[in-house]
Amino acid sequence: MQVTELIATARTQIRNLSPSEVAEALKDPGVVLLDVREPGEAETDGAIPGAIAAPRGMLEFHADPSSPYHLSALTPDRRVICYCKSGGRSALAAASLRAMGYADAAHLDGGIAAWNQAQAATADDEAGPVSRASVTPGQ
Repeated sequence: MQVTELIATARTQIRNLSPSEVAEALKDPGVVLLDVREPGEAETDGAIPGAIAAPRGMLEFHADPSSPYHLSALTPDRRVICYCKSGGRSALAAASLRAMGYADAAHLDGGIAAWNQAQAATADDEAGPVSRASVTPGQ
């Protein structure tokens, strides 16, 4: 099986959220936003404010309460939204969380690229020049 098939399968098992749906969901302080990219990617592409860094390679360890690497913000009863650069890794991450008992795991379809594009479009509509104020590099 090719990785594209794995991603396509994962997308059928999870909620694929648009940037506007993620922005709306983030109004709920109980939502956990996970950045599953590798360290350093936020420096080049920015990050969504409030996201918790949990690289894809460590996700299951961070999500498992019995793991010494568990992140306390991750509990199966909370809504978790994952994102990456373009949506592939985050789809796999959300599917993995679902398999681990996280009933409300979703991902940002199109990743930070889609988020940045949506933010730029919103800034163009509202203020003219593009603003990246909602994207915090290095976070």
